Amino acid sequence: MNLRPYLIALTVLSAGQGLGLTIRGSVEGSSPGDTRVAGFVVSPFGQAVEEVTSVPLENGRFELEIPTAPPTARAQVDLTPQNVTWPGVIDPVQVSAQARVAELKFFVYRDSNNNGRRDETEPLRDVLPSVGRATLFVAWVNTDVTVKASKGYAATLNRGWNALIVDVGRAVAVQPFSDSTTVMVRLSR
Repeated sequence: MNLRPYLIALTVLSAGQGLGLTIRGSVEGSSPGDTRVAGFVVSPFGQAVEEVTSVPLENGRFELEIPTAPPTARAQVDLTPQNVTWPGVIDPVQVSAQARVAELKFFVYRDSNNNGRRDETEPLRDVLPSVGRATLFVAWVNTDVTVKASKGYAATLNRGWNALIVDVGRAVAVQPFSDSTTVMVRLSR
């Protein structure tokens, strides 16, 4: 039996699934030794729904791997002009196709029992990763879609996880995030 076609297909499938998203960053400000940086899928109103990834801070630095798997169905919502509350988006909003979306926001929390995940008794603190004056935005979509809004906002999202740098000024500039980019998270008290 010739296994070569199966091995080639498996290699192609593995390559497509193995291309995850990595967010590297540093933290400005003091934090206890049990602090974790986490990515949570949030509702359109910003409430944490599901922890997707988290890592402990090490010497003020972190490296978050966003899994390639989609978020659970309960964490996804229909992408409509009414529920796009993303950084830099101002009405009117246009969505190019019907899609399901899950927005990922970043939080820090103290892992007081050291179990490597957040428990309900561990409060979340919303943080905003930035690159210079621009903001990091991460979302998952189930299909390719483009979102347009006022001031030149145009974000093209490909099926799966997407990371974008959004710079809001007189116009809104949206550009793809590169794995080599380092973000800054400020923990001012």
